[in-house]
Amino acid sequence: MELNNRQERILEIVKQDGPITGEQIAERLNLTRATLRPDMAILTMSGILEARPRVGYFYSGKSPSKVFADKLHRIKTSEIKSVPVVVSEQCTVYDAVVTMFIEDVGTLFVVKGDGILDGVISRKDLLKITLGGQDINKLPVSVIMTRMPNIITVTLEDSVLTAAEKIINHEIDAVPVVKTVNNEYEVLGRVSKTNITRIFVEFGESDG
Repeated sequence: MELNNRQERILEIVKQDGPITGEQIAERLNLTRATLRPDMAILTMSGILEARPRVGYFYSGKSPSKVFADKLHRIKTSEIKSVPVVVSEQCTVYDAVVTMFIEDVGTLFVVKGDGILDGVISRKDLLKITLGGQDINKLPVSVIMTRMPNIITVTLEDSVLTAAEKIINHEIDAVPVVKTVNNEYEVLGRVSKTNITRIFVEFGESDG
């Protein structure tokens, strides 16, 4: 989050003399309270400043970067997850390639009939097998998929930051959002690089 010059000046005043009222800040800057209202709203909604009735504004002690990190910690995967793109265990590699192309995703989740996670297939998996010269019309995806315990997952209560860290650390395109059912994982959604990028774009637009 980048502050404009006036917001930086407001922040300096509050750091030095807070708690301080909006009227006093306006007087210092030789502006009206109405003029300052959008800036004060941005600074308080972002968490950099806090306001108390009949007391005024005071500095929260959080830098813009810390405020941003706090937001990422507060947002849960349940709030940003997308519909998972799944295929069955009986799906052929050819059908998986077609599904990935049609759905325009980088990861497919292989599930059992009751929606229980059985495996994950990435673009790299499909590329390797198609270049290998095998008959992908007959080859089942179970031959090439990654299986548990090597599947990276997140839960509905995990933060966006946790999901992003797992995607980066394991160099994957997406993670399945799951819940535990009888020691197995039911697939509820997916969080991908696109979901994470969308959060940054929304933050940028709201703070601009």
